[in-house]
Order: sequence, then structure tokens, then C-alpha cells
Amino acid sequence: MTYSRRNILQIGAGAALIGGFGFRAAYAALPTLKKKDSYKVGFAQTESNNPWRLAQTQSMKDEAAKRGWQLVYTDAAGSAAKQVADVRSMIAQKVDVILLSPREEKPLIPAVMEAKKAGIPMILVDRNVDQSLAKAGEDYAAFIGSDFIKEGNMAAEVLTKAMGGKAKLIELQGTTGSSPANDRKTGFMDYIKAYPGMEIIASQSGDFARDKGRQVFETLYQAHPEATALYSHNDEMTMGAIAAMEAAGKVPGKDLIIATIDGTKDAAQAILDGKVLVCVECNPKFGPAAFAAIAKMADGEKLAPRLVNTDRVFTKENVAAYLPEAF
Repeated sequence: MTYSRRNILQIGAGAALIGGFGFRAAYAALPTLKKKDSYKVGFAQTESNNPWRLAQTQSMKDEAAKRGWQLVYTDAAGSAAKQVADVRSMIAQKVDVILLSPREEKPLIPAVMEAKKAGIPMILVDRNVDQSLAKAGEDYAAFIGSDFIKEGNMAAEVLTKAMGGKAKLIELQGTTGSSPANDRKTGFMDYIKAYPGMEIIASQSGDFARDKGRQVFETLYQAHPEATALYSHNDEMTMGAIAAMEAAGKVPGKDLIIATIDGTKDAAQAILDGKVLVCVECNPKFGPAAFAAIAKMADGEKLAPRLVNTDRVFTKENVAAYLPEAF
């Protein structure tokens, strides 16, 4: 079927055309959750190849066990296509609610819209989807997560001050198309634009992975030996980069000043060891907040579309106190 301009304008009163994703009912009701003693909760994880993800998953399992609720857990192994299939499987299993950590902003839109169509409430955790295609409070109940733009901004502030406003930076970006990668870059760039001496001379995705981060950094640093600082979108890539620096006979924290994000135990220790300047926290322990939000929905409360975690900034001045709770 084809649509003329007139057809689309007529449809526009009750639906929105969304690229290749089909039609989204603009005024369809947000699914609700009935009050019950126990719930069957789906958690569609994006991957399990790093400490942050493992800590997040364990937090979900712990909270489900604490409440006596059933958790249907899937691991997309880094594949957006599999994650869409995982959500479809949860819909088929008639879970009561779905918690989704979308790998990328656009490819997970079909999963979000299919859950809505099936009448199953969905909460996005730690990563969001493209708000021009699916909106919190309209197409899914809420997004619970960090302010990734603020994280990038805070990392930039500490690094810029330490460098006196002058640095030649290598940037290790997270997964291409993911909300944390997009926003952490935006937040960092927004801050340093007021400092012409802060120059990003090389930037590439390390996919939030330690091995990929090491390989990408090694290549970028060989091409840009004049680099004086590193901004990495997560601690796993940072630790890979540190390994590459040390293998090349360089001293992290001296030859290159490092800003990173997450708050892993490895990064906290690296701050204590003088290898990392600053680590901005991104807390992975979403279980309590996510399950509390489900309970509120069951009580008939409308969730705020965006529930933002409070993240801390760790430097050598305060990281020792944090280390015992680091993941």
C-alpha cells in the first residue's frame, strides 16, 4: 500500500509516521499494571561481557528474589536484533512488565512499540531510545538512568581544569548509536567548546569493551603520539587503553591524563595508583529503583517519564572511601 500526502495528513490526526518502523498510534493508551501479589518480570539485558553489566543483572536478580517475583532474564550478547527477538519472546510468554536496557537507540523501537501494542508496560533502564520515535510516558512507562550528558560534562570539567584548558585528546567512544555514547560525547563537547585549547584529535568507538578499547587506542595513539589526554566513555575501554599505554612504555597519569566513566573497582584502584585522574560514576544497581517503579505502577501511580540517578565524581581526594562498594 502507498500513501499520498493527503493520506498521511489524514492519518496524522491519530497516528505518527515513523520512518521504516511503521505507524505509531499517537493517542493509544499507555499499558497499565494490575495489582497482584507477585509479578512475572522480563529483563532484556544487552550483554554480559563486563563488570557493569554483571552488576546490573545481579541487582535485578537480587531484587526479584527479595520480593518473591519471577524474573525472566535474557542476554542479547551485544546484538540489537537478538534483543528485539528477546522482547518478542517475553511478549509471547505474557510477562506482566518488561525492563529493557536497549543496546541502541533506533533498532529497539519495534520492541518498544510491540510491547505497547500487546498491553505490557515497559520501563527502559540505563539506556534510552530515540525520543523522536518512541516517547517516555507515551509509548513506554519511564526511563530510569543516569544523565549521560551531565556525566560527560563532569568528566570534561575535571579534566579541563587539570590540563589548564589545553590538551590534545584521544576519545574512546562507546557503542555506536547507543544513548550513553551519544550523550557522553555531547556533554563533553558542550563543556570544552569554551576552551579552544582542548582539542579532540582522534575519536573512535571501542564498543564499551576492554579488548576493543585496547586495540582502538593502540591504533589511535600510534597515529597521534602528540596526544596528552584520554577521554574514555567507560572504564572497560579505559583499562584496555592503560594496558596498551604500558605495553608501549608510556606512563598513564603522566604521559596521558585520563578521564573515564562508570565507577568499576579497576578504575577506582587506577585512581589510587595515579593512573586515572577522574572517574564519573554511572551506578549499575538498578534493581531497587526498577522494581519500586513497578510497584508504584501496580498501585495506580503514574511514573515520571524520566527518573534520573544521582552520580558522583571520584578523584584521588575521595576514591578510597568509595573503593569498598565499587563493583
